[in-house]
Amino acid sequence: MRIQTGLAALICLPFPALADVLDVHPIVPGVWAIEGPAEQRNPENLGNNATFGLIETPEGAVLVDPGGTYAGAKMLHEVVKGLTDHPVTYVIDTGGQDHRWLGNGYWHEQGAQIIASEAAVEDQSARYSMQSTMLSMLVGDGLAGTEPVYADLTFAEALDLDLGGRPIQLRNPAPAHTPGDSFVWLPEERIVFTGDIVFVGRLLGIMEFSDSAGWLDAFDAMAALEPVTVVPGHGPVTDLATATADTRDYIANLRDKMRAYIDDGGDIIESVNVDQSDFAHLDQFDSLAGRNAQAVYEAMEWE
Repeated sequence: MRIQTGLAALICLPFPALADVLDVHPIVPGVWAIEGPAEQRNPENLGNNATFGLIETPEGAVLVDPGGTYAGAKMLHEVVKGLTDHPVTYVIDTGGQDHRWLGNGYWHEQGAQIIASEAAVEDQSARYSMQSTMLSMLVGDGLAGTEPVYADLTFAEALDLDLGGRPIQLRNPAPAHTPGDSFVWLPEERIVFTGDIVFVGRLLGIMEFSDSAGWLDAFDAMAALEPVTVVPGHGPVTDLATATADTRDYIANLRDKMRAYIDDGGDIIESVNVDQSDFAHLDQFDSLAGRNAQAVYEAMEWE
């Protein structure tokens, strides 16, 4: 019998040695979210400042995102071993950010098959040098052993897996936070692991490689499935309404206001003053709102 637990029943079980870094949230039997801290990458979190996922199947465990460094992946494995006796046989990279793929090397050594969208692999390859340089400054010696290892199995827009009778669907609907962002859908439980398509509780970052218009399309493709449980790329397990409020509504609001600002002849320098105050309650608002405004201005100026 499959037991569906509501969000109110979710409990947080920090492992003693990792209590300050990774928190475990059971969702339904055999499915977990593993939440990293909402902070910058540092020597303590080893690049694991994101939310990951774990899915048991009769053909082994599936890890959604590998960790942000080789050492970060090893840290994540210690949590996984406390949850399941199944070996991790598949690792899904949901995008091109460092915590979505730079732990691949560790899992490759464990014999796991790595899966990612073609666009994600292209993005990973293009930005590896920059990411490695950044991480060397942020995590220091915690970067040791981290090398670029790319997916064994890639897909363009969709990949359906059936692992011993458990269906897992991967979708790469449109470029979002990164060009190859994908979500992982469990149709039986109506659980979605969104990767960086959804940020909850903190302001998302719109970077030079992001696509704010595509991000709305990617979010809408995920939302059309009407998930019961949303596991965001950053933040706690949530529902679709909260994911919409913290991610889609923010992007749509900023784009609408930026379009009006551009049409009125506004320039990029003053674009940081476009009103985003409806979202000032989100963590990291002060550090990201201005940069997001300028990134959206630069993109929308040519739309």
